[in-house]
Amino acid sequence: MNVEAIYKAVAPKLTNWLVATGSSYHEACDIVQNSFLKIWKMRDDLHDDETAVSGLVFTIARNLRKNLARDNARLTFVGEIRDPDDSGGSADNAAAHLDARQASLTPGDAEYLRSRLVAAFAKLPPILRDAYTLFQVGQMSIREIANQTGVSENLVKVRIFRAKEKLREILADLRVTF
Repeated sequence: MNVEAIYKAVAPKLTNWLVATGSSYHEACDIVQNSFLKIWKMRDDLHDDETAVSGLVFTIARNLRKNLARDNARLTFVGEIRDPDDSGGSADNAAAHLDARQASLTPGDAEYLRSRLVAAFAKLPPILRDAYTLFQVGQMSIREIANQTGVSENLVKVRIFRAKEKLREILADLRVTF
């Protein structure tokens, strides 16, 4: 099995899919590397079917991301540590600043559009979100998605269609009409 060739074909698609489904770019790169490290270790036990291996890589990446999210949920990240006696700033001031920043965004801002897309994707049921992002962002074929998810190709098509319809409905106010 040529892991390098599979890496060159699948890694960009996997990275795009991870970023589109909520991971940061750097986190996505780490997950891709760790996924292919696992594939490298298993290379002697795998068949030469590239479609099956790409599905396995996506499954490994999804599981690694779930593990990372679970581990991060246990941690508390603090932007800045302050002395409790220091009156220079409080959590209320930080929250007010964040709300003011978001309120200043307009529909023409890329950050606003990204936040709307992320929120819209979050509203999709997971099975629709996965099928749509694998197809659009991961650039996988209907057959590859069906093999990876273990459902029929027709069901994959239905899920992609329903995801598009739901996104169209959620983001209807962003439509430009002339």
